Amino acid sequence: MKNKILVVDDEWNMRNLVKIYLSKEHYQVDEARGGHEAIQMARQNSYDLLVLDIMLPDIDGWEVCSAIRQTTQVPILMLTARNDVQDRVRGLNIGADDYLVKPFAPEELVARVNALLRREKVKKEGAQGVLVTFEDLLIDSESREVKVKSVSVELTPKEFDILYMAASQPKRVFTRDILLDTIWEPEDFRDLRTIDTHVKNVREKLRKAGLSYNPIKTVWGVGYKFNTQD
Repeated sequence: MKNKILVVDDEWNMRNLVKIYLSKEHYQVDEARGGHEAIQMARQNSYDLLVLDIMLPDIDGWEVCSAIRQTTQVPILMLTARNDVQDRVRGLNIGADDYLVKPFAPEELVARVNALLRREKVKKEGAQGVLVTFEDLLIDSESREVKVKSVSVELTPKEFDILYMAASQPKRVFTRDILLDTIWEPEDFRDLRTIDTHVKNVREKLRKAGLSYNPIKTVWGVGYKFNTQD
């Protein structure tokens, strides 16, 4: 069964270029010209990945990403014309999985798409169904579900991976480099500050869900570890 990808860009030339190269990889490609159209299509169809431009004629890619994250954790690769760290951090804060700066080599786009889809496949097929529970927190590696007091909490794929990795080895301190090397693909945008952003997001989401303690503890000068409250 072909992977289904939605390409969102208001420029026909860009959509066509992306479609040509992804079709060569035997992916099924749908196209959206604007943000509202993309949100509607994402809600009506089951996509395996989104390629999402930030600059759109109606609403920007950040707003589209936020809206889609309310209903699905499908991997999102964002396209931007600006090589600005703040843009990337903003995207990561709202749930983007990767970034690619225009202009880019089509081969790099294909490599990043392949990497995101490969990682999702490994997660789905390789999950061992391990449950990690601690007080009000439950983490299910098979369903990739996190619950606080039996209520589900939506985490992005990378946020889940960071939380689960820390929780499954509670005595271990993970450096930012280890987290990047383990969770991020070599082709991904890699910045140590990215880890801090994701950890902050995990803490905030679980706090808002009612968790009474900080689940990921900072080990100053080293990295992060799961907080067992010992």
